Amino acid sequence: MKIILYIIITVATFSIMELITWLTHKYVMHGFLWYLHEDHHQPKYPHVFEKNDAFFVIFAIPSILLFYFGLVPELNFLFFIGLGIFFYGVTYFLIHDVLIHQRFKWFKNTKNKFLLGLRKAHKVHHKHLDKEDGECFGMLYVPKKFHDQYK
Repeated sequence: MKIILYIIITVATFSIMELITWLTHKYVMHGFLWYLHEDHHQPKYPHVFEKNDAFFVIFAIPSILLFYFGLVPELNFLFFIGLGIFFYGVTYFLIHDVLIHQRFKWFKNTKNKFLLGLRKAHKVHHKHLDKEDGECFGMLYVPKKFHDQYK
C-alpha cells in the first residue's frame, strides 16, 4: 500500500511543478531574477551556456536535498517529492531545451500536435524580448488554441 502512496506523491509533485514553474517563470524569472533570464530571450544567443542555465541548478537543489532527507534515516515520502521534481526537471529539459530551443537536435522533425503546440506557445512567449508583456509562462500546459492550430 505504501508503494501506491509513493507513486501518488511522485505524480502529484510532478503535476504541482507545472504551477510552480509558471509562477516562478512569471514572477521570479521575469521579475527580480530577470538578469539571469534575460539572455534566454535574446535571439541567436552565441554561447553554449546562458546565465539562464543557473535555474537548472536552483531547481536541482531542492530535489537533491529531498532525495537525501528522503533516504536518511530511512526511505520516506520526501524522497518521492524529490523524485517528482527530478522527473519534472528531466521533462523540462527534454521539452524546453531539446524540443523547443533545439540545443540538441534530437526531436527536430516531430509531427506530434501536442509537442508542436508547446513549441508554438513558447515562440509566442519569446516574441517579447524584455520582461514585461509576456505570455505562456508554463511548459506543459499552454492554452488550447496553440494545440488547435495543428488539427
